[in-house]
Amino acid sequence: MSNPHHSIGKQLPLRQTASTSKANYHRLVVGAFVTDLLAVTFALLAAQWIRFETPLANLGVKAEESMVMMDYFGHIVLGVALMMAVLVNFHVYSRESLLSITKTMRGIVKASMVWILAYLALTLFLKFDPPISRVYCGVGLALMLTVLPLWRGILWRVISREENSKSLRQRALVVGWSKDFAHAVETFTQAEDRPFDIVGVITPPDGEFEIPVPSHMPVMGSYESLEALLQLGVCQIVVVADNGLKSARLMQIASVCEKEMVEFKLVPTCFRVLLSGLHLESVGGIPILGISKLPLHSTLNQLLKRAVDIAGGLVGCLLAAPVIAIFGIMIYRESPGPIFYRQRRLGANGKCFDMVKLRSMKLNAEKGGVGWTVKNDPRCLKVGAFMRKWNVDEIPQFWNVLNGDMSLVGPRPERPELIEDFKEEIPHYNARHNIKPGITGWAQVNGLRGDTDLSERVRYDLHYIENWNVIFDFQIMALTFIKREGAC
Repeated sequence: MSNPHHSIGKQLPLRQTASTSKANYHRLVVGAFVTDLLAVTFALLAAQWIRFETPLANLGVKAEESMVMMDYFGHIVLGVALMMAVLVNFHVYSRESLLSITKTMRGIVKASMVWILAYLALTLFLKFDPPISRVYCGVGLALMLTVLPLWRGILWRVISREENSKSLRQRALVVGWSKDFAHAVETFTQAEDRPFDIVGVITPPDGEFEIPVPSHMPVMGSYESLEALLQLGVCQIVVVADNGLKSARLMQIASVCEKEMVEFKLVPTCFRVLLSGLHLESVGGIPILGISKLPLHSTLNQLLKRAVDIAGGLVGCLLAAPVIAIFGIMIYRESPGPIFYRQRRLGANGKCFDMVKLRSMKLNAEKGGVGWTVKNDPRCLKVGAFMRKWNVDEIPQFWNVLNGDMSLVGPRPERPELIEDFKEEIPHYNARHNIKPGITGWAQVNGLRGDTDLSERVRYDLHYIENWNVIFDFQIMALTFIKREGAC
């Protein structure tokens, strides 16, 4: 087998393929959501017309007979918003639902049943005027159960084509080869809604497979070459199918996957599960455990976070302009030279970018080499110490937020020169790069900034990533102006 290190240039097409696949998936989710939104809106508009502009208008109280579209505008807006929220809750935009028409239809039916009950209850509780017509609700339900499945059936026909479904499936590399897994592979590789494609197999640590690997399945290397293969971007998932691996080996593989930002899956035996707290899913009738479901893996959550970032970035840039002008003059008077300072930082998925800050240190402060800032740092300007204490030096990063390199809230980005060995030394360090870095973060509002315990900082960052929601973001933003622990 050729050495996976033989050409670093080969990393680019593989990385770009993974990035393109993810982009196609997100575009598909957005497209499905928008068209579902249009379908639901059409169904409720049509229901209003059928209820009040056809012979059905003769049913009910007299006040309903002359109802016009604008009288029902609030009812329709609430109905559409509620239905879309319920569809999201039933995961009809997940990768698995998009690949499976059965899961999609099941989700639509469940969502519709919940919607009709919640819609009637909400309108009754909110005391809408005019009161909502139960006939209108029934017609709307019937239309949604007709329009949505028809539209989703058409969409699934398009998605099920190989060139489209391939972008929804993830590439998987298998460690070992067992009888149970081989049987599952025979089942799910023929299914159109399979969640991943197997790109190859690597030999387990003991060098022997439980059963022979099929001739059409490429053996891509040994256990020792796993990390090198992941660095080349050959897969998005590693599946451990060797039932004989000890827990220490499993944890070692999981650690490598985490460092290289690859999902880890385990095929357990029926009587032995070595890891807990993992997500369980079924593929081809076999249970698979994996650490992969995070709030910001959801396309809709990413869009919500990005919308908040754009709004906050615009407001921040407008409000920051006079502050930057004032402190810019103070910086220049104390230390003539550029008032802005650009630092190379590591962002989401290991991508580097230039982070903009107001200069808080003397010129050529890092002439002797890159180092951490410390409390009462002698390199700091007088005005710089004040800016650091009140985060004024971070204000220009609103531009990085608008540019898409950063978020308002997230793990603070570190300098590549300082963290080159961190992924080897600090457990779970690279997991914090699964999302965009932020101007402020959960670790920072808890006093962990500058020259502080990195392991503890990572623990706070991972807590944020695992428990993200938009309210949590607003909470951290508010605390940024209140809690000052750890500021230089």
